[in-house]
Amino acid sequence: MIYTTLLNIAIFQGIVLGLIILKSSLFNSNSNKHLAYLLFTLSIILLNHVFEIEEAFTPYPFLRFIDHVEWVFLIPAFLFLFIINRIDDPVKSKQKGYLYFIPFAYSALLNITQDLDYVAGIYTIPQSGLNLINILGLIHLILAVTFIPFLSLYSYFMIRHIKNSQEKKWIISLLTIVSSFLFAWLITCLADLFFQYDISSTMSVLALSATFIIHWTAYIGIYKYKLAKNKDAIYNFLNKDLSISYTNLQIVENNTPEEYRESITADNLYFQKLELLCKDQHIYTDSTLNREKVAEKLGISTGYVSQIVNTITGDNFANYINQYRVEAVKEMISNSEYENYNLLTMGLESGFTSKTTFYKTFKKVTGQTPNEYKNTSK
Repeated sequence: MIYTTLLNIAIFQGIVLGLIILKSSLFNSNSNKHLAYLLFTLSIILLNHVFEIEEAFTPYPFLRFIDHVEWVFLIPAFLFLFIINRIDDPVKSKQKGYLYFIPFAYSALLNITQDLDYVAGIYTIPQSGLNLINILGLIHLILAVTFIPFLSLYSYFMIRHIKNSQEKKWIISLLTIVSSFLFAWLITCLADLFFQYDISSTMSVLALSATFIIHWTAYIGIYKYKLAKNKDAIYNFLNKDLSISYTNLQIVENNTPEEYRESITADNLYFQKLELLCKDQHIYTDSTLNREKVAEKLGISTGYVSQIVNTITGDNFANYINQYRVEAVKEMISNSEYENYNLLTMGLESGFTSKTTFYKTFKKVTGQTPNEYKNTSK
């Protein structure tokens, strides 16, 4: 059957794509991992639909445990966390990610409790317990009609914090498509609950919509923008989109460069750009500088930032940045303009966050404490 085949292809693609995002150093980031979990969730929903079409629940009733869990509660949660992890740290830090999984946990616990009676037959829920289950079921319904629309709308509100206009555009499109799917699912379920409509055809359309979301995410979000090894895009990037002038140390860049996985050497353009950002713009003086901020400046993933730094320098990202900070302090010590600065002030000006970190790193790099270095440099 063509319809079932399409669903199986989408399930396979969603699982493989999710694993690639989680395992690849190029793709993996705090933001992208939630996109991977979103793809896994859609794959599980489609798999349950295939089980229903193939009537697998009759010979294998325990599959009902998976089917009865409302996996759809995870979709707005993972999508919201995908968005929130792509915005500025001050906004991100105010979010309590675990709270958005409470409706799913509540739903799973409620349905598993019932299935231990109806499916597994481990115990029988007494009449008084059934009354409580009905009340909890009403709360479950209220959660569905409030949580899903609220988090979808809240996600639109949070997108305004994303700075990259091209990235913002495709994330808005993704959110719109997924939100439309969620609202359609919610309306269909309410119609079935209150009016006993035959929703089989509508559910088939929703299943096809889920396959479209998986395919679209793969093409637009991954292949076209960020995560594919696209030879044509690399050629354009190397020859047109990024020009490096060593005379004036200025960088002209395209807003959405493609990542690539050629052999990483010292002439890697992303590493050259990072070197110029440190030498020319002194980004290391930002005490809150981290891989995420550098990745945003370079237009690549945090995993790829680590990969190029580790491969070329043989050291990790933190030590690489601290090397520049130590050199900045050494220059201040030898510069008469800073003779009125004490050593701690020099360290903080160079991007160190505390006296302990400054002294420990300085000695690790130079073999001397800042005081010893200052005395021997006179």
